[in-house]
Amino acid sequence: MSFLVICTVAALASGLTFFSGFGLGTLLLPAFAVFFAVEQAVALTAIVHFLNGLFKLALVWRHIDRGVVLRFGLPAIVGAFAGAWLLVEVAGTGALFSYTAFGRNIEVVPAKLLVGILLLCFACAEMLPAFRTINFAPRYQPLGGLLSGFFGGLAGMQGALRSAFLVKSGLDKATYVATGAAIAFLIDVSRLSIYAPLIMAQHGALDYTLLGAAVIAALAGSLLGNRYLHKATLHGIQIVVAILLFIVALGLISGLL
Repeated sequence: MSFLVICTVAALASGLTFFSGFGLGTLLLPAFAVFFAVEQAVALTAIVHFLNGLFKLALVWRHIDRGVVLRFGLPAIVGAFAGAWLLVEVAGTGALFSYTAFGRNIEVVPAKLLVGILLLCFACAEMLPAFRTINFAPRYQPLGGLLSGFFGGLAGMQGALRSAFLVKSGLDKATYVATGAAIAFLIDVSRLSIYAPLIMAQHGALDYTLLGAAVIAALAGSLLGNRYLHKATLHGIQIVVAILLFIVALGLISGLL
């Protein structure tokens, strides 16, 4: 059952992530957490996310906009370290509120609630016709990178905010996918440097057979995404981003993610 659930989630989420730029970690972590302790789930998700990101980058690197990577990616790295530092400082902060659903206690923490509200605003705005014609000028990309990196370090949600900015940066669909992959890879390297002690501490308890299967499933999802990229329209990608932003926002606000 664990192989079926985790590999299915990995493949489907990876395929969606190829177009939207986020979603693999958000969906895969809860799937791993059903079968493993949280510490092991975090380590397994980080490894799958990194390897899939590297593979995705190898598929699309020719279309990277290096200017956007520098303007957006470098501030994102700085923001990620700042967010991670703040997370450590406020680690003892309690949940705003908690409730019981689906047989478990669910807590809503301040950081994820804030990110959820921001994503909900982006998702709702994306539905407005007037917002669809707006592009973020290059001068706003460092701010977008800083915010996405900061909330990524603080709440693990850098991908959604990054996509919300990049999808409005005037990039064509191939450049949007490739540039987002490059920025995600830079942040993944930064995050893995923080996760390394956790992964080393958990390496003896990890299920490497399941990990390998999840990686293969995620790579298959990326291959399918790359195969059908030419059939997707930029407007279609924007719709996918808006829908996923809305779903993730509700998940964060409710405490389910």
